[in-house]
Amino acid sequence: MDFTGSSGGGSDHRQIEESKPLLGEMSATEGSKMGAARCRRPLLHCNGMRYKLLQEGDIQVCVIRHPRTFLSKILTSKFLRRWEPHHVTLADNSLASATPTGYMENSISYSAIEDVQLLSWENAPKYCLQLTIPGGTVLLQAANSYLRDQWFHSLQWKKKIYKYKKVLSNPSRWEVVLKEIRTLVDMALNSPLQDDSIHQAPLEIVSKLLSENTNLTTQDHESIIVAIAPLLENNHPPPDLCEFFCKHCRERPRSMVVIEVFTPVVQRILKHNMDFGKCPRLRLFTQEYILALNELNAGMEVVKKFIHSMHGPTGQCPHPRVLPNLVAVCLAAIYSCYEEFINSRDNSPSLKEIRNGCQQQCDRKPNLPLRLLHTSPDLVSQEATLSESRLKSVIVTSNEIHVEVERNNTANQKMTANVGNDSEPNLIDCLMVSPTCSTMSIELSAQADRILGCYVEILKMLSDYDDWRPALASLLQPIPFPKEALAHEKFTKELKYVIQRFAEDPRQEVHSCLLSVRAGKDGWFQLYSPGGVACDDDGELFASMVHILMGSCYKTKKFLLSLAENKLGPCMLLALRGNQTMVEILCLMLEYNIIDNNDTQLQIISTLESTDVGKRMYEQLCDRQRELKELQRKGGPTRLTLPSKSTDADLARLLSSGSFGNLENLSLAFTNVTSACAEHLIKLPSLKQLNLWSTQFGDAGLRLLSEHLTMLQVLNLCETPVTDAGLLALSSMKSLCSLNMNSTKLSADTYEDLKAKLPNLKEVDVRYTEAW
Repeated sequence: MDFTGSSGGGSDHRQIEESKPLLGEMSATEGSKMGAARCRRPLLHCNGMRYKLLQEGDIQVCVIRHPRTFLSKILTSKFLRRWEPHHVTLADNSLASATPTGYMENSISYSAIEDVQLLSWENAPKYCLQLTIPGGTVLLQAANSYLRDQWFHSLQWKKKIYKYKKVLSNPSRWEVVLKEIRTLVDMALNSPLQDDSIHQAPLEIVSKLLSENTNLTTQDHESIIVAIAPLLENNHPPPDLCEFFCKHCRERPRSMVVIEVFTPVVQRILKHNMDFGKCPRLRLFTQEYILALNELNAGMEVVKKFIHSMHGPTGQCPHPRVLPNLVAVCLAAIYSCYEEFINSRDNSPSLKEIRNGCQQQCDRKPNLPLRLLHTSPDLVSQEATLSESRLKSVIVTSNEIHVEVERNNTANQKMTANVGNDSEPNLIDCLMVSPTCSTMSIELSAQADRILGCYVEILKMLSDYDDWRPALASLLQPIPFPKEALAHEKFTKELKYVIQRFAEDPRQEVHSCLLSVRAGKDGWFQLYSPGGVACDDDGELFASMVHILMGSCYKTKKFLLSLAENKLGPCMLLALRGNQTMVEILCLMLEYNIIDNNDTQLQIISTLESTDVGKRMYEQLCDRQRELKELQRKGGPTRLTLPSKSTDADLARLLSSGSFGNLENLSLAFTNVTSACAEHLIKLPSLKQLNLWSTQFGDAGLRLLSEHLTMLQVLNLCETPVTDAGLLALSSMKSLCSLNMNSTKLSADTYEDLKAKLPNLKEVDVRYTEAW
């Protein structure tokens, strides 16, 4: 008889030999010294057929109980005619039949199988496997040679994996364990089986080993990582192994293992991962790997080279998954910087809480009504009345982050319009309650600050690639950052580079992403516009965004209506300073009849005529629409509101541009004007209402006003630096009927003196002063 394997396909693979050691001929001592170095070896592929790992299948079974000395005689006997068909399952620890009867009444444990061989003999059934068990033999007969070899290799694999699981579950000496791991890796690399589990099974065994043995030395860590490195080049690491890799990146960021072993692993993750939501630990490992690169001597230069390697040398990145995966990693890392504060519900208010001014009752100043000196009603402007009802600061603190939100009357009016709406408030409404009073400062820990700096820099790198910019703009259009990040000055200042790249891009698919993703939601255009929570300039970025949007398909009445409704103040301020784009915007608003209010139209005309470029464009417009010239000849506006951030020079330029003889109501609230503007204000003889809320207007200006504007009826000095020295001068303004001195340095004596000398004063606000 011939007990050798048949010559069918796969017969050359009867035994899986151990591959060469991972570290080659290096001695154990040298290997321990160089454990951190990456030692590459060629991947040994088996020649011949390839097979899919069997989990179950139909096969003929014959079990023979015999002493080994009589095996030859029994194999030729009549008992071999008793074959039973079974549907056999290759479980993790045994062979079992779907119908446990006959030969397969009991499952056959892999530990009981002493040997697996291919078997053939003359004048007998072909395509058989011989499984040697204590006290007998199990014969398995397949339909053809390919199936027989597939069963052979699958059984060999299952038996060996079962053995390695048991051996590595109770390690004694780590030198032996490392050798077994290397042998296991070689077995997986040289197996003729082609299946995802072939490489994943050894990784999961090692992952379990590491999770159960947390007292390993750094040298043991690196030796194990080097041993399993060949399997990682074409496979994602399992979750527990990702945790182990993350720990190594945090503890040994400068190790050569990070560069030489982890780099191809992370590259594969970024190129092939489809959904980080299903495997968040892969994202965390990628995040920690990039932070480890940033800890090297070259720092961000190494990170930049890595990003470039992911993009490739050509103008188009050949891997479509790289960019969204990188953005997902960046967003998760940036979120983690603010996570402690976000999760602290006692200290971090929701958007609705911030919007509604919610805070601890003990920290709130009582919202008292205005103090009325007389009970009889008086005709006082609605604007002056609303300006009195201001909520004070909302202070939110935590261990690492301090947030201060200031609110103003404009925000309160906007909130009042939405009373009864329980939906989540608009993002910008929560953060930017007024252009000048909104202040939010956030302080991060040193570690969070480093993480934030690294990943914002990566976003800036991504925006530099022309082919990535459209997709990046689309991914960032919904503003996928927490409100705490948008309130952090450092973050928005660094991210401004990315928004500038979008604004400079001539492609409509890029710069259109500056606008909101849908109606009722704010976008980057609103966030970085003057008065927006992220704006840190004088409107240069806003002007460039408007310019590029107007230059494409946005030169429409709808876009102009949006600007007139929400951004008219910034547009007029920049036009007042000579910005040509804003001058064109104002001219178009007049030409398309966007503005209905005559006072606003007259203010726009005065703004245009305050600069040479505006005057020229306005004259050209009047040649086409003569009614605009007629409008201006009526004596100027009766109401005027200067945009926030306006200066004394802006006010002087505006008032010198035309006639303001009819001006009765002037609002300079939340601007940067000082007492120096008083010399221009006294030239407005018809002025009856003046709002100086939250400006730097002081005593000197107040004394000048009291000498000339004797007809003034309503004056708002809330949160100005005026003192008793200036306030006493108001006693000569006998026409005053409404006076707001909230949060000034008013004393009780001065207040009593003003009440005695101002007979018409019927409404006054002295909250948060000594007179309160």
